[in-house]
Amino acid sequence: MVDPPEKHEHDTDLPDGATAPPGGTPDDDVVERASEIDDITDSMRRPADAGDEGDDFDAIVGELDYSDVDVPALLAEREEYKGMAQRIQADFDNYRKRAAAQSLAEADRASGRLAEALLPVLDAAEAAYVRHPEEVGPLLNQMLVELKKHGLETLDLENKPFDPEFAEAVAHEPGDGGEPIVAEVLRSGYTWKGKILRAAMVKTKD
Repeated sequence: MVDPPEKHEHDTDLPDGATAPPGGTPDDDVVERASEIDDITDSMRRPADAGDEGDDFDAIVGELDYSDVDVPALLAEREEYKGMAQRIQADFDNYRKRAAAQSLAEADRASGRLAEALLPVLDAAEAAYVRHPEEVGPLLNQMLVELKKHGLETLDLENKPFDPEFAEAVAHEPGDGGEPIVAEVLRSGYTWKGKILRAAMVKTKD
């Protein structure tokens, strides 16, 4: 077994990974680098409140030169971007309102087409009501009540002034010579959510 070499007083401990040049003396650069690493390590282990680093930072910030900053230009740019954001928000709000209105209008048109498709059924129920009022009356009234909940209204025109917007005159009888009025409703007219769904057929007199 070979004994390890003796350590002399002039030998110097080397950092991990460092090698001594021939002659047993460590390289000066290696030793200096090791010393720098030790200093950095000590500074990293130092408490955050040790020293006046915060004061140094404030001093550095205070020494910064803002003379090249165009403050009015920055404020104008900020206002420009703010105006752009407001316009975009307003455009989006208008689009959302238009989309909601279009969706509602389309739903009304679809339900109006359904109500219009039911008009022949109502006509048949009215015709049956004339012959059998006691049997058909409750069913007809129930149908009208349910449809009214969704927007269907029967035009009430009898003995009222004739209005070609709401009625079509298909018959006429002489009267007192005044303004024409609706003498009899021959086929009911309806509105759907305030709009004419079908004009009535009436007999007028004047």
